[in-house]
Amino acid sequence: MKQIFALLSGLIFGLGLIISGMADPAKVLNFLDLFGTWDPSLAFVMGGAIAVTAPGFARLFRKRHAPMFDTEFRLPTRKDLEPTLLVGAAIFGVGWGLGGFCPGPALTALPMAATGTLIFVPFMLAGMWAARNTPDLSLPRKKGTV
Repeated sequence: MKQIFALLSGLIFGLGLIISGMADPAKVLNFLDLFGTWDPSLAFVMGGAIAVTAPGFARLFRKRHAPMFDTEFRLPTRKDLEPTLLVGAAIFGVGWGLGGFCPGPALTALPMAATGTLIFVPFMLAGMWAARNTPDLSLPRKKGTV
């Protein structure tokens, strides 16, 4: 049952990306170009999504002690910022800015076989593999920290 809901959620998400234009790298790059040909339409897409979703989350899920399809919530427990987190976020942002794709829209645009997508997705997958298979290079922690 979990897989069916995951598939349906992914299909709805992908459809939303296509309808909103987030699968088009030119539109995303124009949204990120604040001092050039800035296109604020994606901000309206995000605002509309938040306006529709927030009341439902507040009403249905705020008082739940466990998720609908799992036994417990799995939330991060760490509160500190490590250099690896900051470097990873910077690499993600630079890749998004240069390529015009975020991972979700890139996979959604893949069937359209756009040139940028055919280049971006293999490099994205290589980066994901490297992130999982590279030794932890974080700085040594002080005693008593998580």
